[in-house]
Amino acid sequence: MYRSEFCDVTYLPDTNVVYVEWKKFCQGNDYRKPLLHAIEIMKANENCHYMADTRNGFENEEADTLWVFNEFIPLAAATGCKFIFFIISPDNNLKEELEGQSIELKKFFQVKACFNLDEVKQILGNSHK
Repeated sequence: MYRSEFCDVTYLPDTNVVYVEWKKFCQGNDYRKPLLHAIEIMKANENCHYMADTRNGFENEEADTLWVFNEFIPLAAATGCKFIFFIISPDNNLKEELEGQSIELKKFFQVKACFNLDEVKQILGNSHK
């Protein structure tokens, strides 16, 4: 588990998902450290998926976005991750930011925007059928 004023990272064993809950905007190491911790969890749990809760804090910052493309994506893909989930608010005010990252993410993963964990569980349940 990882906790900071910006983000909490936990593993959800019932869904084999690393859950990254953003609390407020951050950048640089405050943004990258939780993502690197998520990678370690994904490495330790075969075919673990990634879920980011963006409802309370998520914005693109150019240097961090490039880091996601150049560092995070290859590391996540190497773990066997197949799904990237974004938990969004119904009044999603992060549409442009998420779409910007999703274009690159979709080259390696199935990317899904959901409103809650129940939707994620449903998608993962259906992917095993």
